[in-house]
Amino acid sequence: MWDIFLQTLPFFMLIALGYGSGLTKFFTPEATAYLTKFVFYFALSAMLFRFSANLSLAEILDWQFVLAYLSATTIVYLLAVRVARRRLLPMTEAAVEGQCAVIGNVGFLGIPMLVLLLGEAAVGPVMMVLAVDLIVFGSLIVILITGSRDGRMSPRVLWTVTVGLIKNPMIVSISLGLLVSANNVPVPVPVNEFLTLLGAAATPGALFAIGASLATKSAERVAIAGWLSFCKLVLHPAAVAVAALFIFDVDPYAAGVMIAAAALPVAGNVYILAQHYGVAPTRVSAAILISTAASVVTVSLVIAWVTSF
Repeated sequence: MWDIFLQTLPFFMLIALGYGSGLTKFFTPEATAYLTKFVFYFALSAMLFRFSANLSLAEILDWQFVLAYLSATTIVYLLAVRVARRRLLPMTEAAVEGQCAVIGNVGFLGIPMLVLLLGEAAVGPVMMVLAVDLIVFGSLIVILITGSRDGRMSPRVLWTVTVGLIKNPMIVSISLGLLVSANNVPVPVPVNEFLTLLGAAATPGALFAIGASLATKSAERVAIAGWLSFCKLVLHPAAVAVAALFIFDVDPYAAGVMIAAAALPVAGNVYILAQHYGVAPTRVSAAILISTAASVVTVSLVIAWVTSF
């Protein structure tokens, strides 16, 4: 456990550095927004494309894996939504709380950290987790919020979801990489070195941006944020562990990667969606802040456990 904690500590130190820079206003919210845009559209996309271009879809597409993660995540999502509805919250707010309970920072934190700590073989499983999060649950929150406000499903809602998926650089870079791989298109050496160099900026840039963005988050409604953080850091990886290890036939290594990915703190893009739709953004920001702080310990514990498989 102590060795794993020391290995994860540099990642959280980068987040702390970004947090301190944002808190002191040395790094302004505008600067953070531009750094996030650089990482999201360029550095992380280069990393994902390079990884996926060296994989085949047959290597990473495991339906037992997908079903294990999807079913476990759905159970925790429905639990969080049910608790929110019992508190008489509208469906829009319940959908946002459900998103907080299951959507972790796989893109900015999970990919760089898990690949370094668990090995290059973790790339495929992490990408599958990311794909389910983006395609299934990223679409679901838009459908629930928009459909709830309109009072019905409409072609406009489906069009919004489709456009959102097509414009997401993570989905585009993974898809293009797999397309290159499937057609056995060789990546020229200069291009591969360019992608390696650009992708190397993803890890420090993403972690610094996470910290700097946390400096603008508030810790209001701590009790609810604490509940959502508990769902994300404890219930979600626990449910995924049960599904992957005892219900579905998932390779132990892939199951470990899946569990570690499920243990990551609430993702920043949940806040972006909440702010965009005007649904409980302060509640989401508190959940991100609390879950990220607590994950310094919880993520280390989970990684230490899964590496013992």
